[in-house]
Amino acid sequence: MIAIRPARPEDAAAIAAIYAPFVLTGTVSFESEAPDARQIRARMTASDGMYPWLVATNGEADGSPGGVLAFAYATKFRDRPAYRYVVETSIYVAGTVERQGIGRLLYEALIDTLRAQGFTQAIGVIALPNEGSIGLHEASGFRRAGVYREVGYKNGRWIDVGFWQCELNRSTVPPTEPRPFSDVGLVRV
Repeated sequence: MIAIRPARPEDAAAIAAIYAPFVLTGTVSFESEAPDARQIRARMTASDGMYPWLVATNGEADGSPGGVLAFAYATKFRDRPAYRYVVETSIYVAGTVERQGIGRLLYEALIDTLRAQGFTQAIGVIALPNEGSIGLHEASGFRRAGVYREVGYKNGRWIDVGFWQCELNRSTVPPTEPRPFSDVGLVRV
């Protein structure tokens, strides 16, 4: 059974292991060195209770810990205060379980949680080409918003980056401040 829950500090090693191949062998991530568990824990802590980090596991229905199969998280879209209503989202699924629906379940839980927090927009940033990620984003309610041409150089080639946007909540005037993930918790609609 697949279980979705907030990521815990002890998940950092599993998250790092899932993420490493995307960094080391492909162009999906623009990082050049895979972060270790300590660096992943620091990233999780840097969310300061505001932004969710979620994992999908293959257990926990019976109370067993279950292995981490995928992770998804949100971060600030940009640093300026006017952007605080918008988040950037990311998701990574272990290669052994890709295309089994786990990513979609996890991403939908992230989107539901962000909606409950009161964010207005989610932005997915995709190194192109990546039909799998585009399909997941569009199935989760994202729409293509634009492309930056040849903005990343990795593995001997220039890479385009696409932006996909998902309206989470209506933009109001004045806007309502988003609530921290630590107050809202995981939401599944």
